Amino acid sequence: MHSAALLSLLAAVPTAMACLGYEGGLPKSTGTKSLSAPRYLKKGEVFDAGWVKYDRGVKCGGQKEGGEKDTVFVLEDGATLKNVIIGANQGEGIYCKGSCNLEFVWFEDVCEDAISIKGDGTANIIGGGAYHASDKVIQHNGCGHVNIINFYAEDYGKVYRSCGNCKNNCARSVHMEGVTAKKGGELIGINPNLGDKATYSNNCFPRFNVKRTTAAISPRAIVRLRRRVPVKL
Repeated sequence: MHSAALLSLLAAVPTAMACLGYEGGLPKSTGTKSLSAPRYLKKGEVFDAGWVKYDRGVKCGGQKEGGEKDTVFVLEDGATLKNVIIGANQGEGIYCKGSCNLEFVWFEDVCEDAISIKGDGTANIIGGGAYHASDKVIQHNGCGHVNIINFYAEDYGKVYRSCGNCKNNCARSVHMEGVTAKKGGELIGINPNLGDKATYSNNCFPRFNVKRTTAAISPRAIVRLRRRVPVKL
């Protein structure tokens, strides 16, 4: 689980890992700020937003591919963003350009993607959640590892997806634990042909049936989840 950095982060969350995504809706914001350009967090910087809602003041363009210029926050290697709400008026949510920590980060209404892991290293996504992602919540393009702990997703296409057609593609890994997901599609999507690996435990989501690609028996590459029969994975 790439646990050295993760252990200190988990001190702030409950110790019993079992479907702990917060289901009480978006936290109440303490104000709103519309940015004219992405806010960059420098290498190693820690930014506590104090539950301010940040956006870009522009209407979402749907699944039209955006870029770094359209993001709300960009985190350089080792940066931490915490206690923030990303509002609906934006084209791209957050880019991580290396290892990063996202602690209790919420997305009111996902546009293209909520979180894009662009760089190598380990990304820790602790708590928080996302609503209304017509496609992906977390897009993993860099070569590294992602921990998704106690996250909440509702009305989504995919919670996590490893890039299948990135230039200079590579093997990636993901660990998902304590996640609560509702009214959505894929929980985890990886590429076994590239050597991707996924581990997961104590995740709750609705399911009618589970379908896997034949190449996904070990590890399971794509889990498609339907309807409202709660199960644990």
